[in-house]
Amino acid sequence: MVIESLKRCPLFAGLKEEDLKKIKAVASLRRVGKKQILFSDGEEARGFYVILSGKVKLFKISPEGKEQILHVVSPPEAFAEAALFLEGNYPAFAETLTDSQLLFFPKRDFIHLIERNPQLSINMIVSLSHFLRKFASLIEELSLKEVSSRVAKYLIDLSLKSAKEGRNPREVDLDLSKSQLASKLGTISETLSRSLAKMKAKKIIEVKKNRILILNREALEAVASGLKI
Repeated sequence: MVIESLKRCPLFAGLKEEDLKKIKAVASLRRVGKKQILFSDGEEARGFYVILSGKVKLFKISPEGKEQILHVVSPPEAFAEAALFLEGNYPAFAETLTDSQLLFFPKRDFIHLIERNPQLSINMIVSLSHFLRKFASLIEELSLKEVSSRVAKYLIDLSLKSAKEGRNPREVDLDLSKSQLASKLGTISETLSRSLAKMKAKKIIEVKKNRILILNREALEAVASGLKI
């Protein structure tokens, strides 16, 4: 199971099985319950993780105590690998959203692997570039787009993910609670609910608890692009 998960992890794409076995050998398996803090913002970075099952949120807390979710990690993604090269400290908090199984890679052992494997070095650069793009997009959305646009963009992203997994792209299941989703989108639960209600009134979507049915994709894409409703 672990080797198969490593094969699907973008960080290890294209590596030979013998290399994956070496990577697995330096990792330790951790089973962690729901709502457990894996590391805190500013804590010394001792390594990074690959998620085998469950979900983990990465988030920051403002001086006023407001939480901003940066990313929700699902299998078979890696997270906190950037911390290996960032002054030795984790730049955010990480907390399990569900019971989770994780592989933990100690910093020193993994850096030794990178030194001996050029392909792994390239994969690290690609992985960090993807996260940089995600965070640049997050900053743009939070600073320039209205809440309705952020919600619409999130629903489109979920729809694309459903299509990639062979499921109906017109039906998406919210993968976060409304309070968690509001935090991720930089708003509050009440504003999120109002945005969904507006799109429902315009017959763009239908809402059934945590399931969203996309009725008018073109209109949803227009809202995601900035059209006010």
